[in-house]
Amino acid sequence: MAILPIAKLGEPILRRLADPVGPDELMATGTQALIDDMIETMRSANGLGLAAPQVFVSKQIAVLQLAPSARYPDAPVSGLLTVINPVFSDQSSEMIQGWEGCLSLENLRGLVPRHAALTLDALDRQGQPLHLAVTGFLAVVLQHELDHLWGKLFIDRMADLSTLSHQREYDRHWSPLWQRAGGAPV
Repeated sequence: MAILPIAKLGEPILRRLADPVGPDELMATGTQALIDDMIETMRSANGLGLAAPQVFVSKQIAVLQLAPSARYPDAPVSGLLTVINPVFSDQSSEMIQGWEGCLSLENLRGLVPRHAALTLDALDRQGQPLHLAVTGFLAVVLQHELDHLWGKLFIDRMADLSTLSHQREYDRHWSPLWQRAGGAPV
């Protein structure tokens, strides 16, 4: 396995619609190795998720694993999830706001509205159908990662760019206010 380079804001691949993964392609040794490398890269970077376009591969593959880390000390714990060719089948009308960061927008945070619950269909890494109904923090992280497959970044979802902050300034000014108001940093 290998740690892969992460594409940064301005890299054109981050703004393209990623290609679907065919069944034979998914089971190919190279694709399975890519998924392993994405998992290792995500963990090494203290990320909660990583999408293939973020490692310069325009394919509809995302990996997620929630766990507390230096970047997300209050994150809940979830198992490893690999999502291939996802399609949302339902999204709640209820929205929640949370602070998001991104491995491709290093040291930036912004307040982003996301659907509080969603349902999606996809394939797992073995090509088996996956039907997910998720809420809360996992729903937020899933939407963030899947946006990468459709050429979107969290800054595109921000309702108010005045909250876009460098990590240091977020830590100094926004995080204490958000925590006092009962929110948890995302």
